[in-house]
Amino acid sequence: MTAQGDPTPGTVRPGGRTARTRLAVRDAVLTGLAEHGYPGLTVEYVAERSGVHKTTVYRRWGSVEGLVADALDLAGEDTWTPPDTGSLEGDLRALAREVTETFGSASAAAAPTAFVAAAFQSDRAAEALRAFYTERFARCESVVRRAVERDEAPPGTDAGAVVRAVSAPLFFRALVTREPIDVPLADQTAAAVAVAVRAGAYLPARR
Repeated sequence: MTAQGDPTPGTVRPGGRTARTRLAVRDAVLTGLAEHGYPGLTVEYVAERSGVHKTTVYRRWGSVEGLVADALDLAGEDTWTPPDTGSLEGDLRALAREVTETFGSASAAAAPTAFVAAAFQSDRAAEALRAFYTERFARCESVVRRAVERDEAPPGTDAGAVVRAVSAPLFFRALVTREPIDVPLADQTAAAVAVAVRAGAYLPARR
């Protein structure tokens, strides 16, 4: 809540027509990011694309920053659950392949890559992106908890570190060095992390 008691623009989550408006605006933001990137996204574009009056967009979201932040908030409200293949390496492989599906082609990666770019240009977008991935990685920690229960991982294994380790090499290639990523690379990454988990590499460091 703001000091005046009004919700921050773009954070209201009511149902009905207002929820449909929010979804339409989100879809317009994703399309705009994919087509024009963050620098080319405008409130006017979102209003025209979504069919929502520009005045309404300004009133509820305030700015392009607010639009991008709310699109990320909405993405974090989905019902996605991490894979449960019955083995640690299988789960890690499935997670790595999802990253490959998202960033493996220019068309699929356009919007998520634009979100990352926006985070370097907007503090609010950066905060929203960080919150999105923090929540998403927290969901994935069940993969490691199940592995501990199956004696595939030592008790005390840092679940957050493990799921980040699976994604990190793929993110680096896709977003930093701009190298291609594919299924064999995803599987190799998952296998390497699984070996490291079993060896205790992700146990808390002893001081």
